[in-house]
Amino acid sequence: MKFFLEIVFLASFLTCAAVVTAQNDNDEAAATQEKPAMQTYSKFDFVPGEKVLFYDDFLETAVGDFPANWNTNASGEVVTTNLFPGNWFNMIGEGSIALEEGLKLPDNYTIEFDVIPHASGKDFDNYAFGFYLYSAENPKDLSEGGAVPGKAGIKMNFGYRSDYSAYDETGYTIDGTKEDAAMEVDKKYHLSFWVQKTRLRVYLDQAKIFDLPRVFAAGMHCNMMRFELWNAGAPMVSNFRIAAGLPDMRNKLLTEGKLVSYGIYFDVNKDVVKPESNGTLKGIADVLKENPTVRVKIVGHTDSDGADAANLDLSKRRGASVKAELVKNFGIDASRLESDGLGETKPVAPNDTSSNKAMNRRVEFIKL
Repeated sequence: MKFFLEIVFLASFLTCAAVVTAQNDNDEAAATQEKPAMQTYSKFDFVPGEKVLFYDDFLETAVGDFPANWNTNASGEVVTTNLFPGNWFNMIGEGSIALEEGLKLPDNYTIEFDVIPHASGKDFDNYAFGFYLYSAENPKDLSEGGAVPGKAGIKMNFGYRSDYSAYDETGYTIDGTKEDAAMEVDKKYHLSFWVQKTRLRVYLDQAKIFDLPRVFAAGMHCNMMRFELWNAGAPMVSNFRIAAGLPDMRNKLLTEGKLVSYGIYFDVNKDVVKPESNGTLKGIADVLKENPTVRVKIVGHTDSDGADAANLDLSKRRGASVKAELVKNFGIDASRLESDGLGETKPVAPNDTSSNKAMNRRVEFIKL
């Protein structure tokens, strides 16, 4: 009997211990769930300039030729690929590639382009290419200043990592590296640069990788940009766009009654709004939220490439997609929005050059 009671007591003790242990485990698990590791989130806030200063999608250049608007002491040719539609400027060799006429840039402007890192047969571990913005003494001289061109500017490198080095007449002033902002070879990316007087913001796809509020000296104007190519490879670029000035969304929509936007992006012949549109859509949504009685019609427009009926259908679908984005992701009441599309029927410029066609591809917001 005594032996039996000892067994029962031991079993009860072990059961209680197991319960306590399990409870402790649950408490620890609950504590872990209550204190998750901190994460931060930041949406793409880039808003492209309103006035197009230069645009090149290389469709006006024959495949195999060097594009007419560009200059180089290296080499390059326009190509097509089996993975990505459109024409691409494939930069080749070592040296510099820049716009033939240099740049005339205001205080506030944006530069953006699609890029495919590409270097067939190379060792990709240290793949990188340079993109420089600077104040040149002679914009025609692609070798001016060597590794530190012009009077002042910033050198940025993209590839296995992203980094920058800014300088002026006294020497280097600031530098930095973003190790986790890397590009893989033969994948497509979008690079965006936003200059507001002394400030420069740089975006890789939807991630802001640099935000430098005092990188340019007050009063300094960049008049030159160039790609710098080394042995480790070279990029292919397309849809190269330079634009000036921020759109005054509030005034255009509320006072003038119409806002013309070039900051809402779609792939070729597609109606899905790309994530790069977030900054523009947020700005429009903010105006609508601050003015809750305002209703708008969203109208898509295309250039004249392709069949009339297909362009009309595409523009209508794009208008509807923009409406859906504002409702779903920005909380705008659907009853305040209408959508439509006019295809190629209302051009704002002749459909004769890449720059003019880019002006015709737009989304308009019309106050009702």
